[in-house]
Amino acid sequence: MPAFKRLNRRAMEEEYMDDFSTGGDELLEALRHLRRLNRIFGASSPSLYGFKQLWRQSGRPDRVSVLDIGAGSGDVNRRILRWAARNGVDVRITLVDITEEACEEARNLYQGVPNITVRRCDLFDLPEGSADIVMSSQFLHHFDDVRLPEVVGQMLKASRLGVVISDIHRHWISWSAVWVVAHLVSDNRYIRHDGPLSVAKGFKSSDWIRLRQRLQERDGQADLLYSWKPLFRYVAVVHKTGKV
Repeated sequence: MPAFKRLNRRAMEEEYMDDFSTGGDELLEALRHLRRLNRIFGASSPSLYGFKQLWRQSGRPDRVSVLDIGAGSGDVNRRILRWAARNGVDVRITLVDITEEACEEARNLYQGVPNITVRRCDLFDLPEGSADIVMSSQFLHHFDDVRLPEVVGQMLKASRLGVVISDIHRHWISWSAVWVVAHLVSDNRYIRHDGPLSVAKGFKSSDWIRLRQRLQERDGQADLLYSWKPLFRYVAVVHKTGKV
């Protein structure tokens, strides 16, 4: 177990899931176990909160197209679909991931759901204005500080209205909780290694402030607002204020 002082800065070590040369059944199992961890730690709540914020800021449209980047099996979107059904909003979601294993799990999870589409694709291959809202959950922490503005900038280009980002609060409590739960619920090496490391690669308030400054320096056209949510999550809404 690393010393907690290492959490003062974002970890740079790559997760096992970042190695696209491996995968197969072990990765499929990890994606299923990750859904369990997402339920335990309430991963869907910040995504829904951010979606509603951007939806309201955009004039409460009746129809919204969404791209979920690095979606995995896309389980966090089920709450958005339930909310949309209750509120009469036609939400169409495309789940985008670079691995075939994630796409396979997403197709299985949403089999027969007409307003979910699964697409294997890299973020940087998406054309400009691909969807109204581009979202990500626990995706941004996979990139180092140098690449963060580039990644968010590409998400903005792919969106017409803006971006919703949900990710992990880097804190010793969340690190400890994820380490314990990951070892209790799974013996999968992806889960046991990547779960705690995801927290170590997560964010603090200063990281979001620095990212907002770098986005404004880079483009001057994006307004990032972030807030802390229970169970050690952050949600950031990047409102598109002009052409990026």
